[in-house]
Amino acid sequence: MIRVFVLVFLGACATGGGGPNRLEKTAADFMKEGMDFYNDHYYLSAVESFQKIIDRYPYSRYCSEAELKMADSYYYLKRYDEAIDGYTQFQRLHPKNPNIPYATYQKGMCYFSQVSTVDRDQSHTLQAKEQFERLIKNHPESEYADKARWKLRECDIILAKSELYVGDFYFRMKQYRAAMVRYRYVLENYPDLGQYHQAVESLGKCTEKMAEEQKRAEKKHSGFFSIFN
Repeated sequence: MIRVFVLVFLGACATGGGGPNRLEKTAADFMKEGMDFYNDHYYLSAVESFQKIIDRYPYSRYCSEAELKMADSYYYLKRYDEAIDGYTQFQRLHPKNPNIPYATYQKGMCYFSQVSTVDRDQSHTLQAKEQFERLIKNHPESEYADKARWKLRECDIILAKSELYVGDFYFRMKQYRAAMVRYRYVLENYPDLGQYHQAVESLGKCTEKMAEEQKRAEKKHSGFFSIFN
C-alpha cells in the first residue's frame, strides 16, 4: 500500500501536476520570451510577457526594462495613449535611469505620430514640441536630443503653416486685421523657417487691402457730405 502511494506521488511530481517540483518561469525567462516576441513584431504577445515580469517580479532587475519595452510595444501598435502612460510611468519611477532621454523622445514621438493636417487642431503638435524641448533642455548631450532638434523643427514648420492657413482664411473672408495678427505671429515666432517670406508677402497684401478700404471709406464719406454743400 505504501509502495503504491509513493509511486502515485512521484508520478504526480513528474507530470508537474501542482507538485513541489513544478518549474516556474523566472523574470529572465519572461524577458527573453518578451524580447523574442518583440523582435518578431508580435507586440501584443510581447506586452503579455513584459506584464508578467511587472506583476510577478516587481523587484527584478528586468522590471524597468520590461516597463520600457511594454511602452515601446504599445507605440508600435499605434496605441499611443497606452504608450504615453507607459513612458510617463517609467519617467516617474526611474528618474535617474539612463534611458530617460529615450523615454522622453518616444513620448514626444507618440504625440508627433498623431499630428494632423495644418487645417486641424494642433494640440498634438504642441504636446510633441513640449516633450522635444524638455529633452533638449534636460539632456542636451544625449543622442536623442539631436533627433529631438530635427523633430522640433518639423513641429515648428507645421505650426507656422497652420498659422498661415488660418491667416489666409481670414484674408479670404476680408477680415484683414485678424489675418495680420496670424501673419505677424509667424514673423515673431518662426523667423528662421521658409514660411517667414510667405508671411511677409501676405502681411503686405493685408496692408494694401486695408489701405484700399480706407480710401473707399474716405471717398464715400466725402461724397456724402458733398451733397449738403
